[in-house]
Amino acid sequence: MEIPGGPQGWRGRHEFAVVLGDFRRTATLVPEVEGGWWTSEWGGIRWIHAFSDEAALARFAIARGEGEREWAYQRVLGARLLDIAVPALGVPAGVALDVGSPQGMVFPPVAGIVPEAVALDAGAYATEGTAGA
Repeated sequence: MEIPGGPQGWRGRHEFAVVLGDFRRTATLVPEVEGGWWTSEWGGIRWIHAFSDEAALARFAIARGEGEREWAYQRVLGARLLDIAVPALGVPAGVALDVGSPQGMVFPPVAGIVPEAVALDAGAYATEGTAGA
């Protein structure tokens, strides 16, 4: 059996699976705006912004020129974001962790990350004549 990407491809997928598992079990900080969570749209996907800790959120706020204002946030498990919040948005959505930092990651709306019912590669949100996107 040939592994796509060879041994490097397997290692990369294994490493991501470990990171995903850690994210799912970890409480993140999700900034609040106008009674909801802070999101943005990029590439046709709605991204929920989450941060690993207060320092990461503060660095992001400073980079935006908004370091002086208070940022209200909720602590939310990564699993809750991926399994409940993403589907609740009703549009293609994922989670962006530590946006703007060298350690930033995205958890896109694909099978194995979000529920299959909202995974783009499983056909969610497909319109007639398109396949999954």
